[in-house]
Amino acid sequence: MTAAINIYVADLAAYNAGYLHGVWIDATLDVEDIQEQINTMLAASPVEAAEEYAIHDYEGFEGYDLGEYAGIKSAHEIACFIEEYPDFGSALLGHFGNLDEARQAAEDCYCGCYTSLADYAQELTEETTTIPESLKFYIDYESMARDMDYSGNVFTLETGHEQVHVFWSC
Repeated sequence: MTAAINIYVADLAAYNAGYLHGVWIDATLDVEDIQEQINTMLAASPVEAAEEYAIHDYEGFEGYDLGEYAGIKSAHEIACFIEEYPDFGSALLGHFGNLDEARQAAEDCYCGCYTSLADYAQELTEETTTIPESLKFYIDYESMARDMDYSGNVFTLETGHEQVHVFWSC
C-alpha cells in the first residue's frame, strides 16, 4: 500500500452554519497529535466557539468502511492495524468486524499468501509428509483445499489476482 491513511475531520459548528471547514489528518499519528490538529482547526473556525467535530471522510483504509460514528481513537487504531498489515489488514477487519479478533488472526493464525488455497494445501502436504514419487501425480490438491475450506479449518481472503491470504481458524 502506498497511499497515506487519512481522515477528514470537519468542524460541526461551521458545517451547520453552511461552511466547509475541516482538515485532513494522518490517522496513524499519535492520538494526542491528531487531537492537537483538530483543536487548531477548531480554533480557526469561521464560527465562534466551535468545539464539536466529526470524521466526514477518509482515505487509505483500503475498502474498510470506517463508519459514520468512528471516534478518533478507533480510527487511529484501525489505521495503525492497516498500516501494520497493508496486504490484508482492511480485508481482515472486514471479515471479523472487530479489531481484537482481526489482530489475533493476523498474529496467531496467518499462514501466508498463495496463488490459491490448493497451492497452500500442496505446500502444507509436501512439508509435513513424505510422498512417494509414484503417488505425487495422484494427489488432488484442489479437493484437499475445498475440504479445508468446507470444514472450517481455514478461511481465505482474496485481495487481488492470485493473492489468496490463508488463515487457520483459531
